[in-house]
Amino acid sequence: PQKTSFHRSQTLGYKNGFAFSRLPTVGIGRERLYVNQLSQAELDELSNKRPTLTYGQAKQAPPSGFIPAHVAFDKKILKFDAYFQEDVPLSAEEHYRIRQVGIYYYLEDDSMSVIEPVVPNSGLPQGKLIRRHRVPKNDRGDHYHWKDLNRGMNITMYGRTYRIVNCDPFTQVFLESQGIELNPPEKMIFDPYTELRQMPLRKYITPSDFDQLKQFLTYDKQVLRFYATWDDTNSMFGENRPYVIHYYLADDTVEVREVYKQNDGRDPFPILIKRQRLPKTFVDKKKTFPSCVLEISDQEVLEWYTAKDFAVGKSTSLLGRTFFIYDCDEFTRNFYRDKFGITDFQPVEIKKKPLEEVPQVIPPYNGFGILEDSLQNCFSLLPKPPRKDVIKMLENDHKVLRYKVALESPNPEDRKRHFILSYFLSNDMISIYEPPVRNSGIIGGKYLGKTRVAKPGSTTENTKYYEPSDLTIGSTIEVFGHRFVITDADEYVLNYMESNAESFPAATLQSLRDHFRSRQVVKETAKSDIPMLGTSKQEVDELIVQVQEELKLHKYLNNKNIREAFLQCDKDGSGILDKAKFLALCDSLSVPTNNFLVNKLIDLCSFGEDKINYHDFLRAFPR
Repeated sequence: PQKTSFHRSQTLGYKNGFAFSRLPTVGIGRERLYVNQLSQAELDELSNKRPTLTYGQAKQAPPSGFIPAHVAFDKKILKFDAYFQEDVPLSAEEHYRIRQVGIYYYLEDDSMSVIEPVVPNSGLPQGKLIRRHRVPKNDRGDHYHWKDLNRGMNITMYGRTYRIVNCDPFTQVFLESQGIELNPPEKMIFDPYTELRQMPLRKYITPSDFDQLKQFLTYDKQVLRFYATWDDTNSMFGENRPYVIHYYLADDTVEVREVYKQNDGRDPFPILIKRQRLPKTFVDKKKTFPSCVLEISDQEVLEWYTAKDFAVGKSTSLLGRTFFIYDCDEFTRNFYRDKFGITDFQPVEIKKKPLEEVPQVIPPYNGFGILEDSLQNCFSLLPKPPRKDVIKMLENDHKVLRYKVALESPNPEDRKRHFILSYFLSNDMISIYEPPVRNSGIIGGKYLGKTRVAKPGSTTENTKYYEPSDLTIGSTIEVFGHRFVITDADEYVLNYMESNAESFPAATLQSLRDHFRSRQVVKETAKSDIPMLGTSKQEVDELIVQVQEELKLHKYLNNKNIREAFLQCDKDGSGILDKAKFLALCDSLSVPTNNFLVNKLIDLCSFGEDKINYHDFLRAFPR
């Protein structure tokens, strides 16, 4: 790390016009070299030199004879017999295929090739599978060498594994001469499907004691018909279902057909078991033999079903299902009477189990939609809307009772919110509307659509809805988890209840009368021109004139905005405001309430202890 100079010494020079090389005396960075190493070529040259003066000029030994590989190993090839296994996924006759190949190794250039003998009409691309070239052995760039090949080993080329089983005599002599110990040869494996095709065809000989053609000509179009049932009541949703069993005498085949009734709710699949020969007893099967196969031959079956295996009043197992035969038709009775001598064909009466009545359980109301409308889904797949009281709808059409309500909530933001509750007398529905307030941060509009509201504690069996008699001043109603307090009502509510006093409780009517009586007194007092007791009208007028002269000095006041602000703050139009609310509104409008004349006018406009009649106060702000 302490080096600062990295110069290299000059090793080539010229002397008397001839170039010569010289050994460096210093190394990189001008470090002193104490030993100069001679190269291997110089050491070899010095070892071969002899003293010229004593022994004369040394004679060079003649070079040994060199034969190139393409001459030494010309037309010398190592041949190995091998095979590989190929999967056949889309064939029902063979699952794999054995293909025999020959692996050729060319000694002159270490190249290899794989050739498969061509089989006529095989349908396979055969011949040269791998062209002649140096075959890569691994991903590190190595190639296969003749030292890597031996009998009884697997070799993988381009993802395909070949099994080497034998080699020709020349290959065996060459490998043994090179000191390689060969494995014993193996037996070549042949393709099983190819050997199967070379087997002679199977010959069928019809027994002389049984003639199928005679049976067909004798019993053609003759069918035995049995009426049976399959009892599947032990399984889930199982039942006792009727079936018809047909036995064809022409070829000893059996068919099972289903019996359908009108509106039984089943798809029209008439055949349960198609016409076929049914096995009765199997040969001793292994555990690996499938329980259901596509085709069953005589090698797997010991005994087939015949006509003598069917009888009225007995059970028969067909392909794992037990059928109970309870009757048959007239042709079947005559056949068994003539063929087997059976005369007892008494039909068995099938008793149906009575259906268990499942009690209808109505689920709890989930809160969506109207209760009566949602309840119809529990009674019918195609629900019908509940019947409406048309006479009540016609008599009370467009009759709405409106109330002013406040939200009962622990949040201080919700206490200032006011709502309009509308009760529709035509269908007893309730809707709630929130008037929008500017700069309140709450979006007004429809709060609750028209719907019937149930009282707290009501159930689906005994549902009680809110009625006009429940809506009294100061009462609390619960609407889907939200509590509202009724603070005011429309005058139409009082007029409607007084005209139909017999339909409402006296307490409801009296609460409305008391509320409107107190509000009427306040309105009359506010609208009257009589000022505060002990003050004449002339004094009030003179004070208003003086206040107007004083306020002319405050040119920033906008009389129109002040009047609109007071009228908008008075929601019920009574003309009376709370004193604290009145003073806060004056401060927001920059009204100089600390002025002596203005303060005196406020005292004259006082209504009670904490109320202000702002009508007289607004006279000081003319339009």
